[in-house]
Amino acid sequence: MDTLPLLTPHKMGKFDLSHRIVLAPLTRTRSYGNVPQPHAILYYSQRATKGGLLIAEATGLSDTAQGYPDTPGIWTKKQVEAWKPIVDAVHKKGGVFFCQIWHAGRASTYDLQPNGQAPISSTDKPVTPQTMPGGYVMTYANPRRLGTCEIPHVVNDYRVAAKNAIEAGFDGVEIHGYLLEQFMMDNANDRTDEYGGSLENRCRFALEIVEAVIDEIGADRVGMRLSPFADYVDCWDSNPEALGLYVVQSLNKYNILYCHMVEPRMAFMERKHRMGFVDEKRQIPRKLFSMRKIFTGTFIAAGGYDREEGNKVVGEGYTDLVAYGRMFLANPDLPKRFELNAPLNKYNRLTFTIPDPVVGYTDYPFLE
Repeated sequence: MDTLPLLTPHKMGKFDLSHRIVLAPLTRTRSYGNVPQPHAILYYSQRATKGGLLIAEATGLSDTAQGYPDTPGIWTKKQVEAWKPIVDAVHKKGGVFFCQIWHAGRASTYDLQPNGQAPISSTDKPVTPQTMPGGYVMTYANPRRLGTCEIPHVVNDYRVAAKNAIEAGFDGVEIHGYLLEQFMMDNANDRTDEYGGSLENRCRFALEIVEAVIDEIGADRVGMRLSPFADYVDCWDSNPEALGLYVVQSLNKYNILYCHMVEPRMAFMERKHRMGFVDEKRQIPRKLFSMRKIFTGTFIAAGGYDREEGNKVVGEGYTDLVAYGRMFLANPDLPKRFELNAPLNKYNRLTFTIPDPVVGYTDYPFLE
């Protein structure tokens, strides 16, 4: 049998990956009180393989970062200690484990904020109520515009979170967050200071974070996830291609390890899911090619890929690695199933973010 492109090795900086199938960061809301729980040991180790890259779910970098209940954090000593056995379990199976450090910005509610305060953002414009799966309408809090003098404090929160992730044993961090997009995208950013207006100004905050994190843990441990085509929670850009290209070119100056880019189709799919439609067309426009061509590190593409599409885009050089979310969630042995072209478990969307420590979490069956 010919070797599948997805199952070929890849050198990602100092990490020798044995295949190109990545566990995408997936919010599961099972970290009670924002503290990672012991059941996550089994969840992540089930999906770990020797030389396989896993990216942990969005992990809050401060007490203002939460956008969903019971998401993990990494700003306290207790959280760092709780992550250690989870990371150890992945490493014992030979996996490479990165922590996504994240801030929700204005995509939050008063009850998720310390003392019920307003969430922080680039703007004081609120998010319009959003229709969620099943017809539930989500209402967000009115945000507070960050003062220019406050921005260095948030940059430092990212730096400390990166430091804490390394202390917890992670191999590196992935920088992400709705807050960054609220600064980068012109629909959400209505500032008139040095963090608003021009493309350069709107990206200044994100790049200051990249620089601070690199100064703390080194560029060879840093990746970044970008969604220039997204339009989630009232956040989009009038020229997403220009935004993506500018950020990728800027990241090259820092020599970061990888760039994790979300395909534009994902925005369309998420809108359909929120409205209750779940059909997923298997046609992915190649919008990332110009960004992939200029990025000098490892490139990861995410966006509803299946086995056939994943092999195709790796084989054609469109991307180095492919991140799988729902498919990996429901198939903890996804690399093996792809190798054998075995049938896949179907995911149950209704159990994605329930608090149960087993159901829809660690009870998806293996091939055996």
